[in-house]
Amino acid sequence: MPLTLTLPDADGRLAAYTLTGATPVQPPARPAFDRIAYSAAHVVADPRAAIDPWLQCAVDWDATLAYRRHLWSLGLGVAEAMDTAQRGMGLDWPTSLELIRRSVDAARDIPGALLASGCGTDHLAPDQARSVDDVIRAYEEQMEAIEAAGGRIILMASRALARVAAGPGDYERVYDRILQQARQPVILHWLGEMFDPALAGYWGTGDVDAAMETALGVIAANVAKVDGIKISLLDKDREIAMRRRLPEPVRMYTGDDFNYAELIAGDGAGSAPTHGRSDALLGIFDAIAPAASAALAALAAGDTARFHAILGPTVPLSRHIFAAPTRYYKTGVVFMAWLNGHQDHFTMVGGQQSTRSLVHLAQLFRLADQAQLLSRPELAARRMRTLLALHGVEA
Repeated sequence: MPLTLTLPDADGRLAAYTLTGATPVQPPARPAFDRIAYSAAHVVADPRAAIDPWLQCAVDWDATLAYRRHLWSLGLGVAEAMDTAQRGMGLDWPTSLELIRRSVDAARDIPGALLASGCGTDHLAPDQARSVDDVIRAYEEQMEAIEAAGGRIILMASRALARVAAGPGDYERVYDRILQQARQPVILHWLGEMFDPALAGYWGTGDVDAAMETALGVIAANVAKVDGIKISLLDKDREIAMRRRLPEPVRMYTGDDFNYAELIAGDGAGSAPTHGRSDALLGIFDAIAPAASAALAALAAGDTARFHAILGPTVPLSRHIFAAPTRYYKTGVVFMAWLNGHQDHFTMVGGQQSTRSLVHLAQLFRLADQAQLLSRPELAARRMRTLLALHGVEA
């Protein structure tokens, strides 16, 4: 029997919505990919911890690590302690390091598990940074701790550096110093200001093309220390332009949650294989993990049409989850995990579940259903009804 709920539409009026009844996307049992694909993973809060949730952080470690094992089982890598995990929006550095340590330990039990972890300067408050030397010391402290735990590095953008840098030369100095110390090649992370307003003018300028020149210069000066760069600018043309200029074997990891399907599929252009396609390091892969796995397996098998047939319907969902204010996308990611039974509550670190409206979440539910991403439709409908009831809507 079809499942029908009463959901608010864009202007808040209530209307019946009947689920499609389509079979949820099913990835293969042992997926194999020809792209590197990381999912930036969310954390599961502990709603029963006796804390002030706006000021303190409590994580349900069992549920958080179980979700990472789920991602690994789908063939996806885990990008740990990134902005999807609410880094800088509720998840502090001590808790991030504990998360990284636990994930490194969990990955050791899973053959072939990919794991890379965010290294930043978030224990240094931007207004406490007095010079780029302070930023360098902060990066060094986190890098040392992550490498001591056995982790690989994703070098995250620094709010403190954005505040104290006088121009591109300061960025070059900081990145050259940190990259030369890395034990293994790292992934650089250029996060646009739509994800974090404190990162406006990163690389020393508000001109994105000039900023790209600085980033490319840093990579060219440190090729042996750079595995790739993830850019999250939501601008596919600039991503394509940059990846065609990357020196071999440096990879472009798309962070474009609006255009990931076509960027991963690629256009085959450029003078090297990595110039014609993007690998992936995406927050949306947390929310659409089964579809991402199935699509990437199809692409590796040479079935580009199936890749787009699976991944294409997820793009409207992703664009909705990452709608402005983009930095609140984590709420949609966690909402999807709750709907699909990966956690038993819709509570977030820092109380961030409140950052999206009921209307937004209702549309997210519709789009997830239409993309065949509600893995247990009856459970999802029951949980959506619970949320509606909390907002005074009888569904």
